[in-house]
Amino acid sequence: MEFLRKLISTPGTSGREERVRELILKETKGLWDETTVDPLGNVICRKKPAKSGKKATRKVMIAAHMDEIGFYVRAIDEQGWLRVQKVGGFEPRNLFARRVLVQGRKDLIGVMNPGIRPTHVASEEERKKVLDVKDFFVDAFMPKDEVEKAVRIGDPVTWIQDLAVVGDYWTGKAMDDRIAVWTAISAIRKVARKSACDIYFVGTVQEEVGCRGSGPGAYGLDTDVAIAVDVTLSCDTPGTDKTDSISQLGKGVALKVMDSASISDRGLLDEFIATAQKHKIPHQLEILPMGGTDAGSMQRAGAGRKAFTLSIPCRYVHTPTETVHRKDVEAGIDLLAAWIAG
Repeated sequence: MEFLRKLISTPGTSGREERVRELILKETKGLWDETTVDPLGNVICRKKPAKSGKKATRKVMIAAHMDEIGFYVRAIDEQGWLRVQKVGGFEPRNLFARRVLVQGRKDLIGVMNPGIRPTHVASEEERKKVLDVKDFFVDAFMPKDEVEKAVRIGDPVTWIQDLAVVGDYWTGKAMDDRIAVWTAISAIRKVARKSACDIYFVGTVQEEVGCRGSGPGAYGLDTDVAIAVDVTLSCDTPGTDKTDSISQLGKGVALKVMDSASISDRGLLDEFIATAQKHKIPHQLEILPMGGTDAGSMQRAGAGRKAFTLSIPCRYVHTPTETVHRKDVEAGIDLLAAWIAG
């Protein structure tokens, strides 16, 4: 659990995943037979088949992306306010009054707010204004000359929000996709000495800006099968019809049928369903109308390969309060481990 806490709190917006990569390598030292970092920054960790002298039954890539949505500093204005460029998908209504970590020449804590007058003195028209990310700024609480010594254009900015355990629920920023990183590694740990598969765990980069790392990663490894481990929407809250919920927290790990980036290989989907039924692992099927995972780019890399997504249901995706259910995560670990073990 401490590893998960570190994963959640470690900053790593798309293109600047190096701290997350270093943490993974440090916390999993001794688990792998080989580790490499490719030119894009994907960390590739190989676990050879446990049965020595026998040919691997499958060469499997298991991918979970290291990056989180965040920002880059795009300008420093005359007062020292930081203006930011979004990296990934944001709903501006989630950005009000947030603490952020500016990763400059040294780490700075700032607060993010929109450049509008407080409601106490705002006009009725001002209160109706629909805000965009460009309307927000970061206050680093320093004069401009000090800000410019510490921060430069292109420095990353991420939310500050640690992991909190509330009963069976785990909430924090960057569950998308650090909970999947933790799930995949936990599953591989569980069956490391039993699997006949040649396993490549890949912590991928730049998923939030178009699944840019996983395709070249899959092309370089040329595996038989590619499994993406990611979160999926759990819209099981007020304001959404039950038929549009995608998945529900506490009902088990989700097996993706399709999203807007890929249609899961039917054979792999059936294998995961059969494995879940055999081991009595709670599971649910999901179709995501919009959005995708690394499975889409892995599926199409090179000559192509069979691909599938194992999803952890998550409420409040792309907010600082992304929330998962302990039992769904445990089901994900158990199912992935059972499938790997064959």
